Amino acid sequence: MTSAEKILAAHSNRQKVSPGEFINARVDLVLANDITAPLAIREFQRLGVKEVFNPQKIVMVPDHFCPGKDIPSAEQAKEMREFAREYKLLYFEVGRMGIEHVLLPEQGLVLPGEVIVGADSHTCTYGALGAFATGMGSTDIAVAMATGEIWMKVPPTIKLVYYGKMRRWVNGKDLILYTIGDIGVDGALYSTMEFKGEAVDNLSLDSRFTVANMTIEAGAKAGIFGVDSKVINYVRSKTDRKYKVYESDEDVTYAKVVEYDVSKIEPQVAFPPLPSNAKPVTEVGKIPIDQVVIGGCTNGRLEDLEIAAKVLRGKKVHPEIRCIIIPGSQEVYLKALQKGLLEVFIKAGVAVSTPTCGPCLGGHMGVLASGERCLSTTNRNFIGRMGSPEAEIYLSNPAVAAASAIAGRIIAPDEII
Repeated sequence: MTSAEKILAAHSNRQKVSPGEFINARVDLVLANDITAPLAIREFQRLGVKEVFNPQKIVMVPDHFCPGKDIPSAEQAKEMREFAREYKLLYFEVGRMGIEHVLLPEQGLVLPGEVIVGADSHTCTYGALGAFATGMGSTDIAVAMATGEIWMKVPPTIKLVYYGKMRRWVNGKDLILYTIGDIGVDGALYSTMEFKGEAVDNLSLDSRFTVANMTIEAGAKAGIFGVDSKVINYVRSKTDRKYKVYESDEDVTYAKVVEYDVSKIEPQVAFPPLPSNAKPVTEVGKIPIDQVVIGGCTNGRLEDLEIAAKVLRGKKVHPEIRCIIIPGSQEVYLKALQKGLLEVFIKAGVAVSTPTCGPCLGGHMGVLASGERCLSTTNRNFIGRMGSPEAEIYLSNPAVAAASAIAGRIIAPDEII
């Protein structure tokens, strides 16, 4: 079996599972946010149950529209907050929270070999730690809160092997954009994407989170990495809870195997309206922009901010555009402060926000007007995703985004440094 199949077998009390089988699997963690939790709460209440399966395994995070941007968003957060208090769930309030997919690993709530479900499509982020993590609808999440189980079909696994040495300014964001550009937004439809190879082994954990985060943009059910010393050291620094590591058998049959030479991959830019419209930054041409966003559950971690600061240090944001940087959590925010990164940003003319999903989904802190162009380190560039349907969204890594903020147009970092 693959590592994903082994995890699902262990969580469904089976010796073996195969792609296409339907199973009931136990979950180790259930997640919802201020947009999806109210829907799940109402469905939970319709079930008529008196308690949740385990209050310490259910997490509520207000991150999408928080701090509350208007009355409706405040009401949604209030509904979630009151439900969490009533059932004594894990709840992270504004000032202590972060973007959910940055926050949960930091808090030691995600471990290798676990099954994690969340009412958010980017729950697949936790596959970077060797967990089987997937997003589900709010009705499924309501049932998971009540029973501690999910009903699902075992996905096939696609193995993606990356070899060679990465170029300067290339990181996990470029690998996943290049991959999605190659296989398409449905290239891994309802599959597990398993990442292997020497280039993957050399990726930082922050870059692995980025790669796993965007597997949903290829249509995947989950993305998963092997568990090496980087993962083990990370989780040991967060928690002393026990866990089990699952690795794919050498003789396993994959649905497909795809290989990439990373030495041939430049920093990528995804053109609207799909993440699959990726091309090398050197082939972008002269595209002026109005806004740059660096952050999100894709690229709001400390390494991402360090890369942005490396480019922005001693320079100024172009006078005709705005640049917004959003640390992914309070921990990231504090470390960025201690390292002097925030000073670099503010001196450069950047607006620095408290942790929030904010502009990624067109919520707040950077909504686009008609005709505007934004280069963002987030994960989606669909029409209307960040505001007006007449706006354009381009995706890149933090280095390209920071360089473009200085130039006022999409540009390769080497043209600035």
